[in-house]
Amino acid sequence: MGIVAGLDSSPDFTRIVVCDTDSGAVLRQGYAPHPMESPEGGGRPSDVDPQAWLLSLGEAAGGGLLEGVQAIGVSAQQNAVVPLDAQGNTVRPAMVGGDKRTQVAAADLIDALGGREAWAQAVGCVPQAAQPITKLRWLTRTEPENAQRTAILLQAHDWLVWQLLGRPVRRTTDRGGASGTGYWSAATGGYRPDLVELALGHQVMLPEVIGPADAAGTTPEGLLISVGTGETMAAAFGLGIGLGDAVVSLGASGSVMAVHPEALVDGSGMITALADATGMHLPVVTTLNAVRTLRGAAELLGLSDLESLSDLAMKSTPGSHGLVLLPYLEGERTPNLPHTAGTLAGLRRESMKAEHLARAAFEGMLCGLADALDVLRGRGVEVRRVFLLGPAAELPAVQAAAPMLFGTQVVVPQPADYAAIGAARQAAWALGTSQGTLDVRNPPAWQGAVAQVLEPGDELAVGQAVRQQFVAVREQTHPGAL
Repeated sequence: MGIVAGLDSSPDFTRIVVCDTDSGAVLRQGYAPHPMESPEGGGRPSDVDPQAWLLSLGEAAGGGLLEGVQAIGVSAQQNAVVPLDAQGNTVRPAMVGGDKRTQVAAADLIDALGGREAWAQAVGCVPQAAQPITKLRWLTRTEPENAQRTAILLQAHDWLVWQLLGRPVRRTTDRGGASGTGYWSAATGGYRPDLVELALGHQVMLPEVIGPADAAGTTPEGLLISVGTGETMAAAFGLGIGLGDAVVSLGASGSVMAVHPEALVDGSGMITALADATGMHLPVVTTLNAVRTLRGAAELLGLSDLESLSDLAMKSTPGSHGLVLLPYLEGERTPNLPHTAGTLAGLRRESMKAEHLARAAFEGMLCGLADALDVLRGRGVEVRRVFLLGPAAELPAVQAAAPMLFGTQVVVPQPADYAAIGAARQAAWALGTSQGTLDVRNPPAWQGAVAQVLEPGDELAVGQAVRQQFVAVREQTHPGAL
């Protein structure tokens, strides 16, 4: 019986959970926001001093939270790149998040390598504004002196692990984090330094990619630090998903990911080939329109919140009396329709009621995510159950429609700090491996997430009919888009 800690450094805060090594039970937890100034006009800053992450980590760990802990795992926001000079000092603040400044740089890089398919073949993903490789291109074009001074590249979790270990000569990362950079291939398991040079103009030092159960090192006090990983991979590990499982995340935009034994190279760029935190793969398909579809519908109908929209939608029936909403309000990534708009079809006198429009918004959002699931299924990914994440997953209208539209069992986990729990589970794995009590191929078998399980049951045929109605409108409006 021992205890381990997992810390998750998200874009806004640090959460720490202390867990029982054997069962994964959360024993205590800490929280602190990052001390960051908001940019002019509000919103989230695109440039952040990484010291802010350390300060909130220290605050979250206050009050003896880590007393008795034997190992720590680190999860952190993805797509944050920390450029360091040859001495290991930050050249400029870390570039974080989905940065609109870098959209032109993404298009530049796609052209420079010969198109989307060339990138998909090279590293399993097509450059997007948020990715580290795109930020390097922006840095070269916009801050050439800083680009020239950059000698070492780390991501957020790499940098935090390195700091916890006292800034050793050896710098490490994991497959999961590396797979999101745009310069490491999940298919080959290797870096593409030529792509870093394409973006930054010169070679740099990159962290060593070590195994999922490996320790990055030990602090001077004897505390073991595991390799760490990105937030997405840590959350998947904390949930305990495996082969046959998919995760659908309902944010403003949506994402669908599943565990798969091999990397999926997709020339269209719809699938991003990420690696997970266990040695497997996490192919991801993204939609631009998820909860933003519901918020737009609520505003249109004069409703103050999504709960009211859900209540209204429940007064309608599956199929929304023939109303179909193609929810491409911000353009769309899946299908690849960046410049399109949404479509409302099937308007008849009897369908022109508020409850039918409300239901069509939920069905449109979920059918768009079911399209993304089908992209993965079409490439041989097995989906036996779907984990549904995000506050909107609790809405009755989502829970009523999701199992029949996804055509499979839907699991709605109770809200918890799954990324921090995943980081703690990784720490327990590294600790057990170092002590000889765990195998490098088998992570600790922690108790799974407490969850509500929803079955499609007799509604499966109804759901298929609603999907067909949606697909018919999509094909008529955007022929061959998927």
